[in-house]
Formats: sequence, structure tokens, C-alpha cells
Amino acid sequence: MTTDVGNGAAPGGTEVRKLDRVVIRFAGDSGDGMQLTGDRFTSEAAAFGNDLATLPNFPAEIRAPQGTLPGVSSFQLHFADYDILTPGDRPDVLVAMNPAALKANIGDLPKGGTLIVNTDEFTKRNLVKVGYDSDPLGDGSLDAYQVHKVAMATLTIGALEGTGLGKKDAERAKNMFALGLLSWMYHRPTEGTERFLREKFARKPDIAEANVLAFRAGWNYGETTESFAVTYEVAPAKLNTGTYRQITGNTALAYGIVAAGQRAELPVVLGTYPITPASDILHELSKHKNFGITTLQAEDEIAGIGAALGASYGGALGVTSTSGPGIALKSETIGLAVMTELPLVIIDVQRGGPSTGLPTKTEQADLLQAMFGRNGESPVPVVAPQSPADCFDAALEAARIALAYRTPVMLLSDGAIANGSEPWLIPDVDDLPDLRVEFATETNGPDGAFWPYLRDPETLARAWAVPGTPGLQHRIGGLEKADGTGNISYDPANHDHMVRLRQRKVDNIEVPDVVVDDPSGQARVLVVGWGSSYGPIGAAARRVRKLGLPVAHAHLRHLNPFPRNLGEVLGRYERVIVPEMNLGQLALLLRARYLVDAISYTKVQGLPFKAEELQDVLADVIKGVSE
Repeated sequence: MTTDVGNGAAPGGTEVRKLDRVVIRFAGDSGDGMQLTGDRFTSEAAAFGNDLATLPNFPAEIRAPQGTLPGVSSFQLHFADYDILTPGDRPDVLVAMNPAALKANIGDLPKGGTLIVNTDEFTKRNLVKVGYDSDPLGDGSLDAYQVHKVAMATLTIGALEGTGLGKKDAERAKNMFALGLLSWMYHRPTEGTERFLREKFARKPDIAEANVLAFRAGWNYGETTESFAVTYEVAPAKLNTGTYRQITGNTALAYGIVAAGQRAELPVVLGTYPITPASDILHELSKHKNFGITTLQAEDEIAGIGAALGASYGGALGVTSTSGPGIALKSETIGLAVMTELPLVIIDVQRGGPSTGLPTKTEQADLLQAMFGRNGESPVPVVAPQSPADCFDAALEAARIALAYRTPVMLLSDGAIANGSEPWLIPDVDDLPDLRVEFATETNGPDGAFWPYLRDPETLARAWAVPGTPGLQHRIGGLEKADGTGNISYDPANHDHMVRLRQRKVDNIEVPDVVVDDPSGQARVLVVGWGSSYGPIGAAARRVRKLGLPVAHAHLRHLNPFPRNLGEVLGRYERVIVPEMNLGQLALLLRARYLVDAISYTKVQGLPFKAEELQDVLADVIKGVSE
């Protein structure tokens, strides 16, 4: 719920109401530019200094049928003057560009919420297309909301008269009209958006100017119409001192990989194949050749990871990116990386499955695939970021483990993190971890030869020799290795030894202890999460604490191996709740490993948890323990 923290008056007489937070959702046809509109409003909120979180939601089809429910695209933005954790459960303001957008989203708008509707699209044909028997703008069904009817297309076309654009081209700028109106309502700066539009359409200056004019027309409409008696202000948030920028999860992952290469003083090779929702990692990394980044868009998933593993054999940091279906295809090569004991970062941006599933919707259902989805005993460390900004640190951590322990590492992001955005505190480069490695330069075997499988006694990492190093000729491959020499071995005892050795190497990886958020120290219930459930769990925990119900929260970045203190932490609480966007995969692992009777709360709707639903779950369990 938005909190009113004061009010005043604008110079023109419009009341100015001060709020601590607002959730806005732009919704329209997939061709209406809702993602661009939301992204621009987000950029201005970030530049203004608000804390923010976003949730883009769009269909998988490039161009879904116009005006239909499956074709609705939306962008939700939550911005505030304090630290927030989620994009918000429900919008305070809904901008609906057509009947389909209204019908798909009105159920989430609370009674009394603000509804801004593009009336031009509410034709009889469009209403029938989505199942409306009557026009909701006139039948009283929206009386519970503050409805503002705006003929956005008509007003946009009128504003662009004289530009030389045809009616159809002019109408396309109506999303900028909506952005201008919302920018006026919330006192957002305009210079950044106008500059962005002129840069984006620099090769088409007439289109750039049309979008700027439409944007200004929306602003001026708010300024001159009597329909809006109130505008709103949300003050900048009090964030930690430093330089911030808005960042998405995929961009943060790309930057983390760039930083890892620089801190390791190694070239980076991304071998990949485009797949939703991971493709933006390839797009971003391809811009950074000046940092020693080589990107290879291969013909398929298997070729992509093969190139990345080959690069690691050659002395680079190999990286591959994909989603769940791609992990299935890459599994044989991941097993080869386990056998050859080469560093490799595997990024899985999870989406709804199985098979093609829900390409543009989020899910956390690849955990067990990451843990066990290969033939034989094939242990792989697993790391999961908790938010878009955290992806940077998670990428560095995955690279640290891969390089220090000579192992493939699975990094599990998901669609909500990948496409969502939040402020990121740009770190000092000198504070980033030193990831440099020492390549083998001399023979190490007792017979004067190079033994590629002699190991560091602490990390159990094998020697890493760059091909072509004089005197260090060696052979590796997928057949079982003799301990030390690396020669092909079918000896039963050696195989047993090597299987256990590879497992022990992963089990002994040094990871930080899990930290428990338990402000009162009186909690008897612990909620454990991983990945993008961090925000909803954290927000729900704050809510139940305000109700006087103590609850503890632990969030896992390292899923294999688990933090060493996790068993002790779980044992301190009477009840353990594990919310996941799958059917209970982490809960299954916790039960098996620690014999804890974890309560699994699951959701597989292609959408993130809402704080309000988790609040109810936590409150019920806490009250049950207290009785």
C-alpha cells in the first residue's frame, strides 16, 4: 500500500501529494512499446535517486495477435524513497492502452487505484475480441477506481500534425504520450528521455522529433487538463554513498564476466547460442572486445559450450550462457568439463518448462538439473544470484570457484532477475577479488614428465598447462584418468578413487557461511530461499515482523556445496519454510542432506511470488508454533 507522507500545491494550483512509494504498471499490445516506456520511466526514476525494482512481462511471440489477451505486454515499476525489495505486488496506477490490457490487468489493481485508459482503442471490435459484452468505460464496472479516460492516439496524432508523418506512423508514438503524462504526474525529469529519443533515432531525425513531440504533448496534457487534480512526489531514497546506475540482471552478469576476466588477467571466450531469456548476455558481452572478450554465436547449444571448453583448455576463461533447454543439450560437454577438470562458467537463466515451456516467464525449476543432470557421478558447484545487481558479484564468485578449483560452475539466474532492474552501486575495482591463476610452466612428475592430474593439496585443483608450453605436452579427454599421470585407466580401484576425489574437491570448496536475518533473535521459524525469491521473502518477513511475529530469513547463494554452517542454522529453529518457484527442489535437497522436516511452499505460474502471499504463509506457520 502506498503511504501518503504529506501534500502541498503546485504553482498552477494542482495539489501535490508526497508519497513514500508508488507501483506503476504500463500495459498494452505487444506492439505498443510498453517495455520501452517502462524502461524510460525507470531510467528517470534511477537518475532522480529513487530505489526501484522492475518486472517486465511480455509474450513469447515476436508479434502476438493484435488486441488479444495473449498479446498483452506489461512493465511494472516500483520506486520509493527507501530501500525496497520487490517490484510490488499490485500496481497503484495502471495504464491500459487497449481493452485486452485492461482485462488482463484490472484484477491486480486495488479498489481506489488509478486507472488511465487510452479510449481510442475501445471500439466494439476490440471489446468483442477479448470477451467484453459491454464497454467497461461506460457500464459502471470500473466505478471502484479513479478512472482517467484519455484519447491518447487522437491527441498524439494531433500533436504531430505538420511533421509529415502519416496517421499510422504518428499513432505509434502514443506510448511516448503516456510516458509524458506519467512523467508530469510524478514530477519526473524530462531531459534524459528527450536526449535518449534523439540518440535512439539519430538516423531517423523525423521519428526522433515525433517521439519527443508526443512525449511533450503528454506532459502538456497533464499540465493543462482539469482531469488530474493531484500530482505526486516521491523523494530520492537514502542509499549508501557511492555512484549508482540502473542495471538489469543480464547486464550485471555480463559486467561480472568482464570483471572476472580482468581480475584473472585472462582472455574470456563466450561460446553460446541465442535463447530467451539469456540472449542479452551475448549482446552485452559482444560490445566489450576491448576488455579481451571474444563472443562466438555458434550454430547450436552443443557447439557453443564446446567452443567455451576448448577456450578453457587453451588458457582462457570459458563461459557459456543458455536457459533450461540448452542445459539439457550441453549436459554431455559439462560432464566432459568435469572429467577434464577445466574451469568453465555455465550461466543458466531459468524459464518455465519443461521443453520449450514458457520462454518469457520465470521459474526456478533447474536446480536438480544443475545438481544431477549428467551421466555418472558428475559433481558441479552451483551458485545463484538473488537480485539483478547481485548478478555481478555472483558472476565473479562463479569465476573464482571455476578458476581456483578447475571445475565447471553452474550459475542459476532466472527470467525475473535477468529482465528486472534495480540500482547497482558501482564497486571500486581495487576491492574486487584477485582471480589470477598460476599456469604450469615446469614438469612435475617423479619421472621428469608433466603429470596433468597432480593436485594442489588444499584445493585439489589439477595443474593447468597452456597447450604449446615447452615440455608440458599432455593429453586429456572424456575417458577415465589415472590419478596423477592422467593416462587412460580402466582400473576399478582407480575409478572409485577418482570419482570420490572429484566429489571431495567440490565438497571442500570454501564458501562463506550463510547469514541469518533475525533482528529480534527470538524467531522460532526460519524461512530459507534461493535466487529471485529473495525480494518477496524479505518483504514478507518485514511485514510479519511489523505484526509482532518474529521470523528469521536465510538466503542461499551457494547451493553446491552448501555453506558449512547451514546444518547448525537449520537445527536452531522449530520450523523451516522453503518457498520456491518449482515443486520443492531445494526443500528436497535440505531434507535429504540435513533430515530437516522442511515445509515446502511452491508456485509455478511463470510469475514471481508476491510478498502478500508469503506473508500469509509465514504468519500461519508462526502462529501455529506459538500456540
